[in-house]
Amino acid sequence: MTTEFLYAGLGLIILLLAGDVLVKGAVNLSLRLGIPALIVSLTVVAFGTSAPELLISIQSILDGVPGLALGNVVGSNTANILLVLGVPAIVSGLDTRKCDTKRSYLMMIGGSFLFIGLAFAGPFVWWHGLILLVVLALVLLDQARAVQAHRREANGVAPEEELEEADPDMPWWKIGIYLLLGLIGLPLGASLLVDSATAIASAYGVSDTVIGLTLVAVGTSLPELATTVMAAIRKHAEVALGNVIGSNLFNLLGIMGVAALVGPIPVDVEILRYDLWVMIGASLLLLPFVFWSIHMGRAVGFGFVALYTIYIVSLF
Repeated sequence: MTTEFLYAGLGLIILLLAGDVLVKGAVNLSLRLGIPALIVSLTVVAFGTSAPELLISIQSILDGVPGLALGNVVGSNTANILLVLGVPAIVSGLDTRKCDTKRSYLMMIGGSFLFIGLAFAGPFVWWHGLILLVVLALVLLDQARAVQAHRREANGVAPEEELEEADPDMPWWKIGIYLLLGLIGLPLGASLLVDSATAIASAYGVSDTVIGLTLVAVGTSLPELATTVMAAIRKHAEVALGNVIGSNLFNLLGIMGVAALVGPIPVDVEILRYDLWVMIGASLLLLPFVFWSIHMGRAVGFGFVALYTIYIVSLF
């Protein structure tokens, strides 16, 4: 069984590295082709950083363990708030007074309730997926219009958004290598992680849904955790908060939307009874920090991490 855990860890590492190089390659390819950084950030980067979760969901459906896909999305959203925001709050605190994430936050809450409604109408099938993807397209359109309106108010002089992954001098051959490594690494890492996670679940008598809610969800949330910790250290609370809200939106609408088109995803009774409400409850905990700009200090961070620990323990 130690081997299975090692394979799971290896698969996760491959997923994270492949997702990172795919984003770098895709961003620089898009910019070299003349696509604005705004559009790239709303599409390529957002989907690219969610690529591990997306590939895990697709692979699990193809391997006949769809509970892993649903558990991964629900578990990742809960982990993103309680763990991914809790840890950086402990490290240095998050000053949310200058964060303007109200619009995105309301979209995330709306997307969460839509997701819960479709779950109760489950199993997730192709038409559920289409609904989620149409809503995602509307969200992206709304964000693009909001940014354009902001630029018009600034008389068109607002600077083009800079992307950390962008390198104007990156040669074409390097872009090609990044894309190739990402496209090869993602399915390889996903296959390793899903196969080993399924074996672990079987060996310990744990459902694939619970493995998705815990082991896989925490693993695929590591990129967001790394981003938010660095953002907190650099005093960019808006980056940390925006990263989590945006990631949760893509998990609910994009990943489940695509996954439902691949194959039906049954909804475990326990997910309906417990985990979905933990997810929405964790999301609602952000309300005072988004609307009333309450400082997210170390006490809040410890509280979030404690709640997440209690949740994980309750699953077993």
